[in-house]
Amino acid sequence: MKIGILGGGQLARMLALAGYPLGLQFVVLDPSADACAAQVASLIQADYDDENALKQLADEVDLVTFEFENVPAASLAFLKDNCPVYPPPAALQIAQDRLQEKNMFCKLNIPVPEFRDVQSKHDLQQAVAEIGLPAVLKTRSMGYDGKGQIVLKSSEDIEPAWQTLGGQLLILEAMVAFDREVSIIGARNRQGDTVFYPLSENLHHQGILHCARCLGSDDLQVLAEGYIKSIFSEMDYVGVLALELFVVNGQLLANEIAPRVHNSGHWTIEGAQISQFENHLRAVIDWPLGNTDPVEFAAMVNFIGAMPEARDIIQLTDVHLHHYHKAPRPGRKIGHATVRKRSSEDLAEAVDTLLRIAPVVKD
Repeated sequence: MKIGILGGGQLARMLALAGYPLGLQFVVLDPSADACAAQVASLIQADYDDENALKQLADEVDLVTFEFENVPAASLAFLKDNCPVYPPPAALQIAQDRLQEKNMFCKLNIPVPEFRDVQSKHDLQQAVAEIGLPAVLKTRSMGYDGKGQIVLKSSEDIEPAWQTLGGQLLILEAMVAFDREVSIIGARNRQGDTVFYPLSENLHHQGILHCARCLGSDDLQVLAEGYIKSIFSEMDYVGVLALELFVVNGQLLANEIAPRVHNSGHWTIEGAQISQFENHLRAVIDWPLGNTDPVEFAAMVNFIGAMPEARDIIQLTDVHLHHYHKAPRPGRKIGHATVRKRSSEDLAEAVDTLLRIAPVVKD
């Protein structure tokens, strides 16, 4: 079987690496000639809205999936007329619009931070008056890794923020004084079977995920699974989906969804019985879903902007290096390491060591 992937970044690369042992082949469509997934998959170099290239992709593969949210929803709709597409294009459309996403959460009775639609400076001023400060002004679309958002700390921040982001569809969200950030990753196949990974606790650096640690067992696991199950049903979802959440006083507030394999689940490559990447492939093909149990205590550390020396990483016990072969650039995720230990204490020590070694090159 041959699977097409819109996007040729590290997530597509890891999908291909998970799929080859299963006898699967891959074709990626990406605008970049040096897309890192092209090292392990055939590449169609073209813009995501190039209908000739999309038709070529559909003709070459049995089904199509995607690796990130910023591919045009119209491209998936075009592909769907020519071959099966999973996850469903409607899921991508919702994930691309923070207001639609928040409205879906509210419809499903999933708690969220207070928010307002902002279409004018007057809307922004009114939203600030209703929600209060601090708050976060965000673009409704095309935001990831902390991009497209500005924190408003005082009324003096309103005008500069509007000058920067005004003219786009915006949303104002209350700033959440969270205890921790977590995410849950689940998979659903075409038959409606589901599996869920343990919650991950996530640490960010300037809006970019820096470390994700599998919690193994957490009192909020059942609640988080209930939320993601309702999202699966609402969307008639197929594939892996991540739900990012804030923990506030023992309760969960939904932040956003990612209708794809997710950075906070990279620990599953060596740390779970079956990785999120393999389970995504199983789900979209409609094979039986795999065991999501952790093997031991596991975590992941991202390398942002620059790679450490390989020998500094591989000399560490129970640490696995993943180099994406992407050009270093400030704020860019270009690799990660996973850690697997027999105790939470050993895991914490290993993660601290990795965080000291791992460079972070800022924008």
